[in-house]
Amino acid sequence: MPTADPAPRDRAPRYEQKVDGFGAVRIVPVVPDADAGLLHGWVTAERARFWGMTGLSREQVRDVYAHMDTLPTHHAHLMVLGGEPVALLQTYDPAADRVSECYPAEPGDLGLHLLVGPADGGARSGFTGALMRVITGFAAAGGARRLVLEPDADNGRAIARMRREGFTVGPEVTLPEVDLPEVYLPPKRARLALRPVAGG
Repeated sequence: MPTADPAPRDRAPRYEQKVDGFGAVRIVPVVPDADAGLLHGWVTAERARFWGMTGLSREQVRDVYAHMDTLPTHHAHLMVLGGEPVALLQTYDPAADRVSECYPAEPGDLGLHLLVGPADGGARSGFTGALMRVITGFAAAGGARRLVLEPDADNGRAIARMRREGFTVGPEVTLPEVDLPEVYLPPKRARLALRPVAGG
């Protein structure tokens, strides 16, 4: 008889780091079937509109992450604090992503998308910065040399946060459309942001 997928708190971590003032943060894999409800609630909220998933059903969100789970270059993780998921972290190889058409990707680059959960986003001073320190440690442990972000050009809060985290914010670019049977991504106006992993 098949066993149910373990809850995020019970999954083997891909990385774990203690952050002063917050505690141990664990990075665990997303399990699309088990996490579809949680992720749907997060990515379809108005506060997550820049993720471009606000109109998706629970099943469509599950399908997005099930497709990502088949890719060797793109990965979805949950960040867990005190046994509870507090953020969604997506990592990818920029050389295998549409962003590579907008800047010269280099070996050792690691692309990131971070969505802090609604229960914790903004509720604790310095919380996002603490998560970024964990992400930097995770990236370094995996051999990454440079972090790459491409927040929506209209997402002023994210761009300001990246500046505070030491990223160099570059020019506005347009990420091209991706139209595949498994996934559709419309063109995206974005701002490139780069930072050496050692600067974290």
